[in-house]
Amino acid sequence: MKQISLLGCGWLGLPLAISLRQKGYKLNGSTTSKEKLKTLADAFISPFLVELSSKEISGDILLFLQESDLLIIDIPPGMRSNPEELFSSKMELLIPYIEKSDIKKVLFVSSTSVFADQQGTIDEETIPQPDTQSGKDLFKVEQILQNNPHFNTTIIRFGGLIGPNRHPVKYLAGRKNLKGGNAPVNLIQQQDCIGIIEEIIKKEAWGKVFHGVFPQHPFKKDYYIQKAKKFNLQPPEYSEENNKEYKKVMSKAVTDSLNYQFQRSI
Repeated sequence: MKQISLLGCGWLGLPLAISLRQKGYKLNGSTTSKEKLKTLADAFISPFLVELSSKEISGDILLFLQESDLLIIDIPPGMRSNPEELFSSKMELLIPYIEKSDIKKVLFVSSTSVFADQQGTIDEETIPQPDTQSGKDLFKVEQILQNNPHFNTTIIRFGGLIGPNRHPVKYLAGRKNLKGGNAPVNLIQQQDCIGIIEEIIKKEAWGKVFHGVFPQHPFKKDYYIQKAKKFNLQPPEYSEENNKEYKKVMSKAVTDSLNYQFQRSI
C-alpha cells in the first residue's frame, strides 16, 4: 500500500488520517500543535510539526513528503484571522518541495467559496467567478496546483462543513436582519467528506474537480431556524427581502463519476 502525506490534521484531517490508516494506508500527518503529535502517534500516524507562512515553512517538510506517492493538502486558508497572509503565497513556497519529492498525486481540499453567491446553479463544469479576496486567492491556488506538470492534482470543493462540535447555526443564532433567507444551503457532513476523499483515492480519480455538497438544498431561513430550535438556540431572523441572487452547488461528478452515495443527511 502506498504512503500518503496529509498536510493538516485538523477537524477534518485528523479523522480522515485515522480512517485511511485503518484501511491499511501508511500515513505521515502534519500538525502545527505540539500537543497533537502524541495523538497522531497513538493512531499509528507518523507525526510531523509543520507550519506554513507566506515567508517560510517551519519543520522538516522534506522528511514529511519523503517516500509518499500522494499528498493531501487540508489546511485552512486562514485569511479571516490574518488577511495580509495570502494562502497562495504559502502554496508557492510549498510547491518546490513537492517537486523535489516522490509525490505524483495531489488532492487539494478547497471550498465552494471560489464561486460567487450570485452564480446560480453550479456543477463541476461551471467556471468559478469569485467575488471575495479569499475566494480569488483560493481559486488561484487551485490553478497553480492543476497547472503544475510535476504532479497530477484533483480538487475537492466542499460546502459548509458540519459534524462533531461544528455547525454554522451556532454562529447565526440570535442574529437579526440576515440576508439571503431564500437562498439554498450548501452543506456536507464530515463523514461524507471522508467518504468522498477515500473514494477518489480508491478509484484513482486524478486530474479531476469534484464538489462535495449534500444533494438537498433547503432555504437558509427554513433550515437554520429549524436547526436553532433543535439545538435549543435562539433562532436567527431573516429580512423579508426576496433576494433573487443565490448559489446552489451540485455534486454531479461525485455521484456520476465516483458513484458515491451520500451517507449522512444534513
